[in-house]
Amino acid sequence: MRSEVLTWRVRCGGRGVFAALLARTGVFASLGFCLLAAGAHGAGARGQQPDPGKPVIVQPGAPGQPSKTLPPDTRGKLPPVSRADVEFMQGMIMHHAQAVEMTELIASHTENKDLLGLGARIRSSQMDEIGFMKRWLATHGEPLTMPMEHSQMANMPGMDHTAHTMLMPGMLTPEQMDALRKAHGATFDRLFLTGMIQHHQGALTMVHDLFNTAGAGQDADIFDFATDADNVQRAEIRIMQGILQGKDKEEKR
Repeated sequence: MRSEVLTWRVRCGGRGVFAALLARTGVFASLGFCLLAAGAHGAGARGQQPDPGKPVIVQPGAPGQPSKTLPPDTRGKLPPVSRADVEFMQGMIMHHAQAVEMTELIASHTENKDLLGLGARIRSSQMDEIGFMKRWLATHGEPLTMPMEHSQMANMPGMDHTAHTMLMPGMLTPEQMDALRKAHGATFDRLFLTGMIQHHQGALTMVHDLFNTAGAGQDADIFDFATDADNVQRAEIRIMQGILQGKDKEEKR
């Protein structure tokens, strides 16, 4: 049987290898060598890969600097927060709590369907926001209430220290809350609407003052929360003003 010399160019492990293969048996022998070499190369590459069971934490480097791998037990640290951010959240919890208290009077003091629906919406949203604010404070290791004597908000415009109780901007005084509790029917409706508009406008003041404080409102969660609160409060003020206007027209008939 005539032997023929066949020249094969085989890719093995990323390198070109030229082999002079004599006869058919020689071809298979060389191909077997190539496959074994490729398998060994692949096994070596797999051996260099990190254990999939261990987390890999990579810290990006500064511009022009390489990244570095951190130990698996590395724990992230939250950046420091502004004192104004903390006091805003603490004050808004107290602010929201009074709004919730006001809405809880609706069912037993009026049959106005518009107020029943509005009150349910306000109560639901503000309860959810109170939960969010408490979680944010807990995550940052801050108390849920502020020490009044050290508070930067103690001298905010609109603050009321009546009866040694600090009221956040827009919050109803004890006298206003007593009047609301004693009212029923149309009188309650009007007191609730005017009181809640005052209350919401106070929340807008708090958001405005937060964003006007140097270094405050930069935290992403604070920014999103305060911005959403501002939008919602403005929308609800317009709704309540519309209900009041409708009641004024009815009373003039």
